[in-house]
Amino acid sequence: MAKPRVLISDSMSSLALNVFEERGVEVVQSSKLSVEELLDTIGDFDGLAIRSATKVTPELLEKAKRLKVVGRAGIGVDNVNVPACTAQGVVVMNTPFGNAITTAEHAMAMMLSLARHIPQANQSTQEGKWEKSKFMGVELTGKRLGLIGAGNIGSIVASKALGYGLHVSAYDPFLTEERADTLGVTKVDLDTLLDTCDIITLHVPKTPDTSNIIDATALNKMRKGSMLINCARGGLVDEAALRVALESGHLRGAALDVYAEEPAKENILFGLPNVICTPHLGASTSEAQEKVAVQVAEQMSSYLLTGAITNALNAPNLSAEEARQLKPYIKLSEQLGSFVGQLTNDPIKKLTITYAGDVAAFNTDPLTTEVLKSLLGHHSATVNSVNAREVARERNITVVDAKNDGKDEYQCRITVDVETEKMQRAIAGTLIGNTPRVIDVKGISLESELGEHMLYVTNDDTPGVIGAIGTTAGNRDINIANLHLGRRKDKPSAIALLEVDAEVSAEDLEAMRNIPSINDVQYLYFPGSID
Repeated sequence: MAKPRVLISDSMSSLALNVFEERGVEVVQSSKLSVEELLDTIGDFDGLAIRSATKVTPELLEKAKRLKVVGRAGIGVDNVNVPACTAQGVVVMNTPFGNAITTAEHAMAMMLSLARHIPQANQSTQEGKWEKSKFMGVELTGKRLGLIGAGNIGSIVASKALGYGLHVSAYDPFLTEERADTLGVTKVDLDTLLDTCDIITLHVPKTPDTSNIIDATALNKMRKGSMLINCARGGLVDEAALRVALESGHLRGAALDVYAEEPAKENILFGLPNVICTPHLGASTSEAQEKVAVQVAEQMSSYLLTGAITNALNAPNLSAEEARQLKPYIKLSEQLGSFVGQLTNDPIKKLTITYAGDVAAFNTDPLTTEVLKSLLGHHSATVNSVNAREVARERNITVVDAKNDGKDEYQCRITVDVETEKMQRAIAGTLIGNTPRVIDVKGISLESELGEHMLYVTNDDTPGVIGAIGTTAGNRDINIANLHLGRRKDKPSAIALLEVDAEVSAEDLEAMRNIPSINDVQYLYFPGSID
């Protein structure tokens, strides 16, 4: 098997190359490619490792037919069109922990610099001035710091701020009271934070909900003489409104490491005496750059070599051990989803997947995704393992994952139940060894492996039907390799699954449907197994 190939298209620590090579991934580093050169070469690679310079656009993805993963050595993915990657089945990973300490330390440095006018005092002193009275500062001890965002970076800032004697409040919709107690912070709503804090620091991603979260209204709610720090993402602060608040004296000062437009060669806040600006240095330490380079290389290598998914923005996380353990279950899930998908022509309202037995103990998210991909793939050529859940949401399909802890006659059972406006159909399967088998269709028990070419027959449970099927198949040169039967004892209905040697034509199917007591015959296709 050929080695997977990864392109590193931005400047990155050489440790990343070492990791890729040690793991058995072929790697090419070329950080000076023009956009046109990148478009010409990206089609030869399975992975793309980037920092912030490379733009992953729909145009690039159109050329990247082999691409399976984009790895961002850092947190922000503003330069990656994640929806376009999802649509094409490309996993997008970042490294949210590698530069957390460095970014938190930069926020603290900004806080100290604001409180004591350090950049301005440094410049004044080196110019030969001695302006002690001009640079009167404030103590941090006893002040209240407000965190907007108490995740990985925000929690580190909280820890360091508490060490300086600050009281810390936090606004974060995902912060629980228990977690707030553990961090030693007070959980508050946004208005309370704005009204009660002496210093406010931002540690959230830019989303539709957080874009301009600090606008003119928010700034007016902040305490007079308070300070604002943003080392998170540009676009969280309305820069024009911030200038007004600074010029009026409502805010004592602001420190910014990120801007609405970057690189920020010009900005409305530049030149104000109570503003400190740095050129997006939050992650700029040698330690952080080495950490994120190593992490992104390890994550990408694991995905390309084992299927393990870590820190993905558009796919569920999956360890290498989980990927190994789930491999036969993924094949079973694929077959069940494909079986249902080929028999369902009406819009699906609800999909319920129930896991019982030993499979219920695993991380079943990848299995549900595989069922969705296989089911919806029969109705759309653009469905893949990465975008299957998003496609289901777009089609208003309710997806329910359930686990059944009760006893079952099989060691494992996966049941796929589909509901449309016109019908409800359930199909269940299990593993015998590591071989998938269908064990129940519409409440009728049978046990059948699924070959590449299958016929699904529904019929009245009357004598002579099976013989008639065999005769008709023989007359039309259809060779039956295997035959599996099931029937309901409470109703005169039965089903049959026939493995045949080749695809069955529409004319042959119609001939079989004309057999007395046959209700329907469907040809089902199950391509080769997952390696």
